[in-house]
Amino acid sequence: MLARDIMTHDPLCVLPTDPIWRAAEMMRYHGIGCTPVLADETSRTVVGMLTDRDITIRCVARKHVAACQVADHMTSTPIRSVQVTDDAGRVMRTMEAAQVRRLPVLTADGALVGIISQGDLLRHVGHRDPVAYERAMEHLYAGSTLVR
Repeated sequence: MLARDIMTHDPLCVLPTDPIWRAAEMMRYHGIGCTPVLADETSRTVVGMLTDRDITIRCVARKHVAACQVADHMTSTPIRSVQVTDDAGRVMRTMEAAQVRRLPVLTADGALVGIISQGDLLRHVGHRDPVAYERAMEHLYAGSTLVR
């Protein structure tokens, strides 16, 4: 199974210049915990990832002002990603190595086309290879001190 078969297509995104409150509002409204940050709307180039935890720990807990922008609180480097043609095993290994729970999915020219979460993997791969899924997720949680 390939990344393009597992991913959520055309994920909601934000720009680095968007206000942090707008990103938080969008995430709350759509029930998502993470959104890719694009350089601009036309290139679909990922320059960061923003999670609900980033907003909570890096903005709210530090009592930042409402004028903060996404760029002030996003995770920017390195952004781990996978290609649409990568197989599920590579997706799980990348998540495990980077200790992240979501990965942007890119085309060969680097444009964002989707996102894969642990839930997507569980839905599409977990029942086919539960041992491999469990092993990858176990390592992900065991070494992680940050929830991403």
